[in-house]
Parts: sequence; C-alpha cells; structure tokens
Amino acid sequence: MSTKILVVDDEPQIVRALRINLKARGYEVETARDGASALHVAAHFHPDLVVLDLGLPDMEGAEVIAGLRGWTTVPIIVLSGRAGSADKVEALDAGADDYVTKPFGLDELLARIRAVTRRVQPPEAESPYVKIGLFDINLADRSISGDVKLTPTEWQLLEHLVRHPGKLITQRELLHDVWGPQYQTETNYLRQYMARLRRKLEEDPARPRHLLTEPGMGYRFRP
Repeated sequence: MSTKILVVDDEPQIVRALRINLKARGYEVETARDGASALHVAAHFHPDLVVLDLGLPDMEGAEVIAGLRGWTTVPIIVLSGRAGSADKVEALDAGADDYVTKPFGLDELLARIRAVTRRVQPPEAESPYVKIGLFDINLADRSISGDVKLTPTEWQLLEHLVRHPGKLITQRELLHDVWGPQYQTETNYLRQYMARLRRKLEEDPARPRHLLTEPGMGYRFRP
C-alpha cells in the first residue's frame, strides 16, 4: 500500500512540482492551498505524512499543526520561506517533526520525507543497541564499548536524541525533558553537554558526524 502524503501550500508551482515528483516515486498525493482546506482534506484523506507551508493565506501554520495534533500523530514536515528561526521553532514546538527552508532542493525534501516515513514504520523490535562512530552503545544497561563513561544527564540527553534518529529536536524540548519545565532558556546547558558528548563519542568533535547542531533550532542524531 502506497504512502499517502498531503501537500499544503498556496504556491501553485510548488504544489504542481511536488505532486508530479511524489507521484512519480509511488506516493499517493492530495493537496490543499489553505489551512481550512488542509484540515478538511486531512480528516477525509487520513495522510501518512503532511508537508505544510507555514505561510498560508487564511491561518498560521502553527494553527494548522495544532488542529491536526488535536486528533492525529501524523508526521508533519513544515516548509518555511521565513529567514528567522522563531517561526520554525514555534512550528516544531506545536508538534511538527521537521522543517525545510524555502527555496529548497527537491532531493533534500524527498530525503526528509523518506527519513520521517521510515521512522513511523512499526519496527520489528526496538533495539537497545546504537552505534556512534567507533562506539557500540547499549541503552538498556547504559554501557558503551571502550569503557566510555557518561553522567546520568549525559545519558538522558543522548537517549532522547538516539531514540528519534534523524528528527530535529528543539532546544526547548530537550531542556524540558532532560532538565525540567523550569529550564526553558538555559541553552548554555545544552551547548556544554553536547560538547561533552561529542568529545567522548565523536571521532572528530569539531566536525561531528552523528550529534549534529541545527543553529538556533536544536539538535539531531544522524545514525
């Protein structure tokens, strides 16, 4: 059964290009040009993935995300033509799974779509084993090959990232889930702890391959 994608954008040329290219790759595609239509189509089409432009004519993208999140956990990739990161952070905090900045390369968007749809496929069995560079990590007993030792906070941060491979996790989400709801602005904590994780696990901490920073946004684990 083919994956169903809902594309929400008010730019006809983008909608047309995405419809043609996604259908050519075997996806089933529906489209909407504003937020109200998107919510209506989603309720009847039940997409497996939503590609959502933040700049819609009738409502903010974050409102559409909130409307969807009221009844579905469908993955959402937002498209943003806005240069600042505040809108993207708001969308991610509202429940989006990833973002792509306009103008975007089609190959990049298709790669993000593949990554997100892979993550939501039911796994055969969730494995506690993860590999980062030269190290084999066992999340079940919190051990790492090579006798690398992590503090409890480092383990929490690492687990949160590796349990969501490929997904951008916002600074606010990590601070909330690792340190607690009162730590919403202490981004220096994240920088320090990510630097420590990279020194312990990355072959070249200055050029990390697995524990990646999205400047001003958050962090991403790349397997």
